[in-house]
Amino acid sequence: MSTHAKRERLLLADQLETVGPEAPTLCEGWTARDLAAHVVTRERNVEPMASAVVKPLAARAERVRAESAARPYDELIQLIRTGPPRRSPFALKQLDEAANTVEFFIHTEDVRRAQPEWTPRELDPVFADALWKRLETAARLMGRRSPVGLVLRRPNGQTAVAHKGLPVVTVTGDPGELQLFAWGRQDAARVELTGEEDAIAEARSARLGLT
Repeated sequence: MSTHAKRERLLLADQLETVGPEAPTLCEGWTARDLAAHVVTRERNVEPMASAVVKPLAARAERVRAESAARPYDELIQLIRTGPPRRSPFALKQLDEAANTVEFFIHTEDVRRAQPEWTPRELDPVFADALWKRLETAARLMGRRSPVGLVLRRPNGQTAVAHKGLPVVTVTGDPGELQLFAWGRQDAARVELTGEEDAIAEARSARLGLT
């Protein structure tokens, strides 16, 4: 049975192939080649994962990513499609699903939404629910640096508190859009923000996400 992570992996590879190596992405300063190198390196070297927690490793991790970026672009895409080597923790189906479902969804949208005339994807309800469940779990971590209270709300009324505080901004949107907002892609997420005007401006410019 195909997993969400496997499907998003293949969609990401297809998007990268379609736009070409020099296409822009929503990741500041990164082209499609840079993003592809990040994905490949993350699955084949522990340092990129560790650098998110152990900051002294960040420079080394970036050098490794830059080395990957020097590989032929077609090779990078094929490595994404075929998945991690057996020695990688991501080779475990359960970990792949837990760690990569949102990761690949976000990066697919990083590629799609940086191109002209993009349109939102219509997500199937099962996948939307999966994205929401992961957002519920990670919301407080993603919103920990918000300068204002932040509540994420689905159109059906389900909510997740990303940050406690006053004043409160409520961000309403479909689960995929809320994931993008929580991962720091506020400008690209199709959501509605309600609250005080100044607080909304702060929420839109807040440093959200893991890094």
